[in-house]
Amino acid sequence: MAAHVVLKRLCFSHGQLAMNPVIAHARVCGGIAARVALQQPVRSLWGMLNAVFNKVDESRIKEVGPDRACAEWLLRCGAAVKYKGFEKWNDDYNLLPSGAKGRFLIEEVDATESCIMHIGFPHFAGCNHIRTMKLNHCIYLDDGSLLQLDHLKDSLTRLQVSSCGDVSDKGLASLNKLQNLTNLFLFDLPAVKDIDSVIQSLHKDLPQCDIKYLSEKELEEIKLGKDDKQS
Repeated sequence: MAAHVVLKRLCFSHGQLAMNPVIAHARVCGGIAARVALQQPVRSLWGMLNAVFNKVDESRIKEVGPDRACAEWLLRCGAAVKYKGFEKWNDDYNLLPSGAKGRFLIEEVDATESCIMHIGFPHFAGCNHIRTMKLNHCIYLDDGSLLQLDHLKDSLTRLQVSSCGDVSDKGLASLNKLQNLTNLFLFDLPAVKDIDSVIQSLHKDLPQCDIKYLSEKELEEIKLGKDDKQS
């Protein structure tokens, strides 16, 4: 069975619920339940399996170019990409466009609920046009992942990191290498212990960047506001 078909059983595709019962349950029950459920030993099993799909294949990169290889990795792991000069998102591995090297350049990445992990982040090397990235509810994302975003330091301008339980102060502090960053949006990062100090440091290193952080109280107020509108 093809790798991308198997993977649909391991993680979410863009906007769709996949068949992994542990992650599916965590998705339904919310971020807190996700962190609790994924503390179980089964996380190690899924982690090992997902590591296979995150592995970098240098020969593949040489064959098809960095953007194509990176898109294949992201879509295998349930993320979505938008190409430079195109309006539609691509979230289906089977619909990856074909063409000469450099024809399709990744400009935006939405990794919401994907299983990308630090093992795969070297795929970003050579992808020189990625301007926007959303890292939301990525259960395998950690400090080691954010440390490798320096592959995109010359192009990345907008970044969201949210609901990623393994990202700590160290990971956020490493974003100071992204000197072209103009917008940074953060929330629901339980492993971060001193967010005020982190933001202060980032403001110093990235004076041009608009950094927004939503506290638990602000998130709760937003949630209550949505509930009031629905009632």
